[in-house]
Amino acid sequence: MNKQITDLHDLTVTALATQLRERQVSAVEAAQHFLARAKSHQSLGAYVAVNEDVTLAQARAADARIAAGMAGTLEGVPLAHKDIFVTRDFPSTAGSKMLAGYQSPFDATVVRKLAEAGAVTLGKLNCDEFAMGSANENSAVVPVGFDAPAPVRNPWDTARIPGGSSGGSAVAVAARLAPAVTGTDTGGSIRQPASFCGITGIKPTYGRASRYGMIAFASSLDQAGPMARTAEDCALLLSTMCGPDLDRDSTSIDMPAEDFGRSLNDSIDGLRIGIPAEFFGAGLAPDVRAAVDGALKEYEKLGAKLVPISLPRTELSIPVYYIIAPAEASSNLSRFDGVKFGHRAKDYTDLVDMYKKTRAEGFGDEVKRRIMIGAYVLSHGYYDAYYLKAQKIRRMIADDFQQAFTQCDVIAGPVAPTVAWKLGEHGADPLADYLADIFTLPGSLAGLPGMSVPAGFGEGGMPVGLQLIGNYFQEARLLNAAHRLQQATDFHLRQPGGL
Repeated sequence: MNKQITDLHDLTVTALATQLRERQVSAVEAAQHFLARAKSHQSLGAYVAVNEDVTLAQARAADARIAAGMAGTLEGVPLAHKDIFVTRDFPSTAGSKMLAGYQSPFDATVVRKLAEAGAVTLGKLNCDEFAMGSANENSAVVPVGFDAPAPVRNPWDTARIPGGSSGGSAVAVAARLAPAVTGTDTGGSIRQPASFCGITGIKPTYGRASRYGMIAFASSLDQAGPMARTAEDCALLLSTMCGPDLDRDSTSIDMPAEDFGRSLNDSIDGLRIGIPAEFFGAGLAPDVRAAVDGALKEYEKLGAKLVPISLPRTELSIPVYYIIAPAEASSNLSRFDGVKFGHRAKDYTDLVDMYKKTRAEGFGDEVKRRIMIGAYVLSHGYYDAYYLKAQKIRRMIADDFQQAFTQCDVIAGPVAPTVAWKLGEHGADPLADYLADIFTLPGSLAGLPGMSVPAGFGEGGMPVGLQLIGNYFQEARLLNAAHRLQQATDFHLRQPGGL
């Protein structure tokens, strides 16, 4: 082995996979290197579960397959999974006390597909409880190396949030604790933390990646996706993660897996990029706008054309999302009642008392808030007034996008109105977190693919992401646009100091 082990964390997934196949480095060495990095940067709170024995056993098996000439596309590449995916060999808690210590008897489909491609699991990553949050301050699980639950910290400034709910995932990539990770995006939870931590992340079209084994928050919105440093890496991972899973997931789309990296290097000369007026209003911070405008100028240099468009119902996406998502959450989380699995209250008088005490003890404040909102909008007398109306507007939001795509090929704008804020800054004001999702929610409600691409830096030297949104099943086009930007800029290569 002639590759310096100390350089491994600087390699992209694509480069590391090549090194492994050519046996310049072993899967065991790669796994040990990243486990050591994770341990030395525990203070960031990214990992909530590691098992060195399991990881190294998987790595040894990968080395054996490489030696036998049977290497998969990701053979020996170490990855980590958001703790919203169930895993057989690691605890699966969804960041909640309700599932503390839960061990699944099976792997989520996304986890299984990556393992079948040869990936080695480093561990599980911190997230907001049941993926409910925009800051990763809602986790009730104790991170590795901690004595009590703690928020994940942004490696660019440890006094700031990393974004959520896939905050642990974003931090693991940004701090080079894993070459790539899985995340989930319900209303922006891949794109927003990717933006705040200066990495690349993509949410595919709803239904492209199986939800089987993903602990549900809002079933009509939840979608898995990869987070890595480059668009090229995301294309490689997404090609493995996607594909039909019709026997297990009723929302899975019956479309075969495809090579999302097939057109990465295609010219984008003449690409029509739609610029929604609603994404560039008074609420957008000047530093974020400057970074986004800079990225759009790069696209013009590459031959793309900027086209003004309108998404007139953008501001309605927040009330619509915060009616539909809590409604689905209240239904999904009713299964956590202390009867079959998970936390159960110790002292109770009867079954109803057990339900009440179990759920009061097991759920955190934000989860309780959303369950109560959801139960309210679904209740008799309010279903028509709130839930049904929200579903109608959701369809109109989707129609707005289809109208826009008659004028453009992709849509671009900011991921979030500001850079990452300080830990605790939104404290007792959950609405402030909700409002931060204004630019990611419309695409989620429409079920469209979207991604965040590093576009520069704003206030305090914090990363800023450019959001790209495509029409249904246009992931390859999005990844092509992102890759061409990354060939022209170096924002995706920069990393936090001191790491």
